[in-house]
Amino acid sequence: MYLPQLKKPSLVVQVLAGMILGIALGHFWPEIGVQIKPLSDVFLRMIKMLIAPLIFATLVIGIAGTGSHKNLGRLGAKTLIYFELATIPALIIGMVIANLLRPGDGIDMKTLSAKGVEQLGSITGNMAAVQHHTLWDTVVNMVPTSVVEAMAKGDILQLVVFSVFFALAILSAGEKARPVMNGLQSLSEIMFEFVNKVMAFAPMGVMAAIAATVGENGLSILLVYAKLVGSLYLALAIFVLLVLCSACTIARIPFVRLMKAIKEPFLLAFSTASSESALPKAMEIMERFGVPKSVVSFVIPTGYSFNLDGSTLYVALAALFVAQMAHIEMSLQQQVLMLLTLILTTKGVAAVPKASLVVLAATLSAFNLPMEGVAVILGVDHFLDMGRTSINLVGNCVASAVVARWEGVFDDQKMEVFGTDDEVFEEEGRESLPIPLPV
Repeated sequence: MYLPQLKKPSLVVQVLAGMILGIALGHFWPEIGVQIKPLSDVFLRMIKMLIAPLIFATLVIGIAGTGSHKNLGRLGAKTLIYFELATIPALIIGMVIANLLRPGDGIDMKTLSAKGVEQLGSITGNMAAVQHHTLWDTVVNMVPTSVVEAMAKGDILQLVVFSVFFALAILSAGEKARPVMNGLQSLSEIMFEFVNKVMAFAPMGVMAAIAATVGENGLSILLVYAKLVGSLYLALAIFVLLVLCSACTIARIPFVRLMKAIKEPFLLAFSTASSESALPKAMEIMERFGVPKSVVSFVIPTGYSFNLDGSTLYVALAALFVAQMAHIEMSLQQQVLMLLTLILTTKGVAAVPKASLVVLAATLSAFNLPMEGVAVILGVDHFLDMGRTSINLVGNCVASAVVARWEGVFDDQKMEVFGTDDEVFEEEGRESLPIPLPV
């Protein structure tokens, strides 16, 4: 009797199944849901252990493999310009939605969760790093004193700076550096295979993360904070439609096709509330989608420090949410001043633990708003984090495609065939880029 061979479910289906199982487990057996939280931590640690070598190998190959460093400065300038053009609308949309829907009205400031009170101390402890954060601090902190330390801390921005200088040195060394480039090419291929192996544990990590969150807080907490959660997700949706869709339209990138391409890393970022969990897969997919390795490996890692669209929008909305809870009316002038402050403080602080909440705490302190508001938000922060983290990912993927088009190097042919050659891609392996070096 012939039995048809069952096809293995895609990663998207597996992750969705993990989310559903996690919700059910956390709701019906909350104690077990909390107890399996370490499984999620194991998955995230597996992701973190491969990020440093992956970024280093792909970025060096992307820059040095072009055979010229003349385009690097132009690429960096265009990338930072795009980041700023995306940040300002995100802040404005967050503030407009907060003023229109007023999610903080009717919530008792005294409703502090025990979890929020416990974590408030650690957040305010990191607040000074943001309050006194200047442009010069960002510039200084970009340069690592030790690349080993940068890798150990997972400081992506410092790793990007080291990789750029390393690539420029390879270009200067010429033919003598060819063995190093060949080795890095092999390392890059190995790391992408490494990513595929680690992704096999994604459904387990997603299930444990969701189960622990629901088991600890319960689904009922969403009813208490429904207006805040709804306001944030509405603002994020408006940002995607108005800003990211417009950017793709201008750059002649089909936005729907792009979203279909990145559905796997999007679900990973959303379900785990961790940008790092989706970074390796996002880089791989955007390269296959038509963005050159040199652009992908520079724009996306840099964006994790300078282009956190979802987190930026969240901080603006959350600050006004706290003001409304405390019955403090902020004038238009004060809100504009807050916007200008956030443009600076939301850049280059991604390495700070719980960066969004730390920036929020610093903003509340700077504008004399009650710090207890952070503790109130902490009760539902994971659900908020799921939304802002996934939009951070989408924003950086869009940024890489737009900058590639701006540079005139976007491969439309790759985009057209993306998704139709997955089996061939798996069988034949990744296409190795030529590695020209100046003689």
